[in-house]
Amino acid sequence: MSIRTVGVVGTGVIGASWTELDAATRPDVVIASSSSGIPSSRFISECAINPTRVLIGHPFNPPHLMPLVEVVPHPKTAASVTEAAKSFYKSLDRTPVHIREELPGFAANRLQVALLNEAYSLVSRGIISAEDLDTCVTNSLGPRWAATGPLLSNAMGGGGGIDGLKHALEHLGPASRSWLEDMKAHEFTWTPQELDALSASVSEELRGKDTKDLERKRDNLLVEILSLKK
Repeated sequence: MSIRTVGVVGTGVIGASWTELDAATRPDVVIASSSSGIPSSRFISECAINPTRVLIGHPFNPPHLMPLVEVVPHPKTAASVTEAAKSFYKSLDRTPVHIREELPGFAANRLQVALLNEAYSLVSRGIISAEDLDTCVTNSLGPRWAATGPLLSNAMGGGGGIDGLKHALEHLGPASRSWLEDMKAHEFTWTPQELDALSASVSEELRGKDTKDLERKRDNLLVEILSLKK
């Protein structure tokens, strides 16, 4: 069994692409879209032959380096198709995760958007510069989460053991709830003024830097980090 990957840009393209693939491939061929947020149930109506072989296989940028692939079946995707997709990505030395329910943005992008929205708010309000905000992540959350992820990090911070996470939430939860209320009150709302302030701070961070050189350094560092995790 093989997998064909489709780049999805818009719903108009989706319909044409899936109709053609559905007609041109054997019914046992798994068809996966790399959509970053559109569930496959939005376009399976175009697959008249075998919609049960359709799902999402969403990689992350830069895809030639990042191992994660979100495997997102729709409600009628066959379980064997989901397992075949996971096996396929593993054979490519990728790390698939099974998203058990369709939802906008899937999982990793939702986590990313939640963090970015608060980052945008803090920088656009002048609470912190873009450079210092990036430093906060690259010198704390980034390395720690790269090692153990957010939930295991919480559990270890709560004393470790199987009840570590519960212990941490019971003691830190009330305080963090008040932070969330403040974050909601100052949520980034994409106004022109907010966008201008955010863009100005990021532009200042980029001043005098070569983006191609930044990409090269980023890729080299990612290779080193990922090699240490193996």
